[in-house]
Amino acid sequence: MAENVESAYEAVELAKRTGKIKKGSNEVTKALEKGKAKLVVVAEDISPPEITMHIPLLAKEKGVPFVEVPSKEELGAAAGLGVGTAAVVIVQEGDAKKIIAEISKK
Repeated sequence: MAENVESAYEAVELAKRTGKIKKGSNEVTKALEKGKAKLVVVAEDISPPEITMHIPLLAKEKGVPFVEVPSKEELGAAAGLGVGTAAVVIVQEGDAKKIIAEISKK
């Protein structure tokens, strides 16, 4: 699991630079519903947890790879934010395509 976490942060950083990401649970939900999501990353330390509870189920239903990471701060940093974020979705992989493929296999 820990290697997936590192890969997820790396994928978000790469996609931020070379592809396209969306940040926040609402944006993630919308991308999943529209079928645009390539990889979903959600932080575990969100309070209240209800904010992101539906996302893993939706990702599974849509067949989108999903990774839970321990820290919203680190996820926010990977996404290029100065603050933490509950969730990030990669909508265009850019250079992160290979990492996403690796995560999908696990």
